[in-house]
Amino acid sequence: MKLFRIALPLALSLTVTGCKTSDSARRAEDYSRDPRPARPMAVNPSPAATSTIKDERPVILCFGDSITAGYNLDAGQSYPDYLQKALDERGYRYHVVNQGISGDTTKDALARVEDAVALHPAAILVELGGNDGLRGIPIASTRANFDGILAKLTATGAKVILLGITLPPQYGKVYINQFNETYALMATKYDLTLFPFLYKDVYGVQGAIQRDGIHPTDLGSQLIVKNVLPLVEPNLKR
Repeated sequence: MKLFRIALPLALSLTVTGCKTSDSARRAEDYSRDPRPARPMAVNPSPAATSTIKDERPVILCFGDSITAGYNLDAGQSYPDYLQKALDERGYRYHVVNQGISGDTTKDALARVEDAVALHPAAILVELGGNDGLRGIPIASTRANFDGILAKLTATGAKVILLGITLPPQYGKVYINQFNETYALMATKYDLTLFPFLYKDVYGVQGAIQRDGIHPTDLGSQLIVKNVLPLVEPNLKR
């Protein structure tokens, strides 16, 4: 396992700032729900938002939930979109595909993992688990689902990068610790590169997180790419 180390206690303290209001029960439903209406998406899909457009370049797949999908953002503002832009600017000939679905748990993602495999990606960024945690799904179930997902993805021969997230403190120290450990256990088992907290240097930056305290803004998506690009770039060829 290749671990990009960060201080998880710091990460958790930052998460508290996004979850300190009295509506924590609402936020526990899932990553994608918010009482405000979602901003309408642009009609034309962005390059990273669809896998149906014919493109002969090798695929970099972003497989995740609403953080990957770009919940409540305009087309072109998700982190996979900015990853595509960063790669283009650096002269890499790869096609970033966004397979993020808002509200997905690891169980949901396992049910569609064959869609990911069918793309024959060169690299895969897996951002999942947050909705499991927010719904209080048993850790054993989440780990079993991750097992199924990662076994399928690693069998493709693609470089798989696991992006972790953490939970607000109302979920209890024991559950949170077990939840956080899930990413390390999976990364060790499947020899993956692990980035333990996707929101490192994102939480705490003014304007980087939406008012729900959960989802990245346009700025937040760009900051996420600063985290993930160094994980992806060493595996690419010009």
